[in-house]
Amino acid sequence: MSSVVTLEDTVLRRYANDQLLPLSKLVLENAFQPIVELSTGRVFGYETLMRGHERLGFASPLDLLDTAAGSDQLLGLEQMMASRALAKFATLPDFAHNTLFINLDGRLIHEGEQVIEKLVQHLRKAGIPPSSICFELSERFDNTSAPEFPALITTMRKSGFKLAIDDFGVGHAEMKLLCDFPVDYLKIDRHFISDLDTCPRKRHLVRNIVNIAHVLGVRVIAEGVEMEAECLACREFGVDLVQGWFIARPTTFLSELQASFPHLAHLGRGRRSSQSLDEILIRKQIEMLPTVYENESVDTVFELFRANPRQAFFPVLNANGEPRGIISEYHLKEYIYRPFGRDLLKNKIYERSISHFVEGAPIVGLDANAERLMNIFANMDGSDCVILTENMRYAGIVSAASLIKVINEKQLKVAQDQNPLTSLPGNRAIRDFMQEVGRDDDETRFFCYCDFDHFKPFNDHYGFQMGDHAISLFAALMRRYFFSEGDFLGHVGGDDFFIGLSDWTRADLSEILARLLSDFHDDVVELYSIEDRAAGSIRGHDRSGTERDFPLLRCSIGVVELPQGLLLDDVGRISTAIAQVKAQAKDCDEGLVFATFGAG
Repeated sequence: MSSVVTLEDTVLRRYANDQLLPLSKLVLENAFQPIVELSTGRVFGYETLMRGHERLGFASPLDLLDTAAGSDQLLGLEQMMASRALAKFATLPDFAHNTLFINLDGRLIHEGEQVIEKLVQHLRKAGIPPSSICFELSERFDNTSAPEFPALITTMRKSGFKLAIDDFGVGHAEMKLLCDFPVDYLKIDRHFISDLDTCPRKRHLVRNIVNIAHVLGVRVIAEGVEMEAECLACREFGVDLVQGWFIARPTTFLSELQASFPHLAHLGRGRRSSQSLDEILIRKQIEMLPTVYENESVDTVFELFRANPRQAFFPVLNANGEPRGIISEYHLKEYIYRPFGRDLLKNKIYERSISHFVEGAPIVGLDANAERLMNIFANMDGSDCVILTENMRYAGIVSAASLIKVINEKQLKVAQDQNPLTSLPGNRAIRDFMQEVGRDDDETRFFCYCDFDHFKPFNDHYGFQMGDHAISLFAALMRRYFFSEGDFLGHVGGDDFFIGLSDWTRADLSEILARLLSDFHDDVVELYSIEDRAAGSIRGHDRSGTERDFPLLRCSIGVVELPQGLLLDDVGRISTAIAQVKAQAKDCDEGLVFATFGAG
């Protein structure tokens, strides 16, 4: 849109300022932009956005809102737009399972009680639960400096509304808001999402923002996702929800809205197709505790505690089935054991409901690993559990005791997967390593596939014991050269090995691998008889049974390089590249070949 302001625009705008509310009712519309579950492609909710401002001579919705604030018409304008958004939302066929995100202008905080009261009236008429509404607290203004702000947040939470921090990272007191107030969602500003797939600093920031939010029980929304690569990066860093042009543009036409976006489901297919060992073990330890809804009566909780005398807490969900935290017997004891305490809780004047007693709890998706969950416990003093979700909905809880069982069983499984000859991890651990490292694109990664050449005739000629000796020899050489933290050594089986590395240069790795191959050849030659060494070959049978001469044993290594910035969401994608580079390594004199995955 052109930034040139014409005389006609100026006259129209001056007139609009005087008649802002009446004209706004005629020309302003609500557009809905979908907010989508990244793991499934299903629509989770919509952000309502103002459209039609240009017909009143304003360059942007913010420009119009600033003018309305200057002429004491902001409250009326926002209430009008909110009521229209609710009316529109109520006509959606699946609105009961969706969330409507509404911006709360920081300049209305001192009138917030009036805003909430009016909105509750509209919700009752439309039959919409308050938990279907999420207020976005824009950091364009310093909300926390307003003296009325804490009381307003308390009112919102007790009424059942959800809260989100908007524009996280570019506003005023986001960290203070995240630390001091019970928010449900954190919306990462578009500035950090743009070029997320190629900017190491942004990747580092977003990854850590997501981790901090999840420990605090806050879900993360990425704003302004416009490219597939950005969407993939968001998913790999654990972002829960996305919105932006890559998913769908805002629209004023409800007929254009859809319930899901198959192209997102396709992006997530690789991740969902295989469960890690951690997820398999965690699922076995999930405890499906009974839940209460925050809009239910306190009697519901009393009945639960009576029916489950050994249980000290229960998860609390909102009307949409999302976890809000837990309610603990400890915080109800003063009422349970006090004369007339239960009657006091149910007294309408006293106004104590389930939402008054909800405690925060860490909320994490089921795809988190066991070590991360244990770290959450370590960093959350007094936490009774971690609440697990699947597709944003309650999936159960795990306790610290359950996680100890998970980690012990994981260590046992890893030990069972180790090769008994070399004590190196086997195929499951190799696959999990590749999956994890493939999704961490901050550094260049190398997957090295080591395979002996002419091992069968050597093993046949000298016996299995000498063959095992050669295998143990190579494993010892691997450990000699790759011993740093983060270096991964695996034994695929037989004479096949795997080396996984990060933060190496190709030149340095090539030098070390060449030295490894040279040392192995020099050492393994000593296993041959003097006659066979002198001949430089042995007589044996190939796999088809044909007798012929075979060169002395050597190892070849094919290396697949994953460059920095490349996200590998499914290790199965590189199987063809692995086969090709291994074949090339066997055919070349040096026995060492590098290939860059994704390079033409």
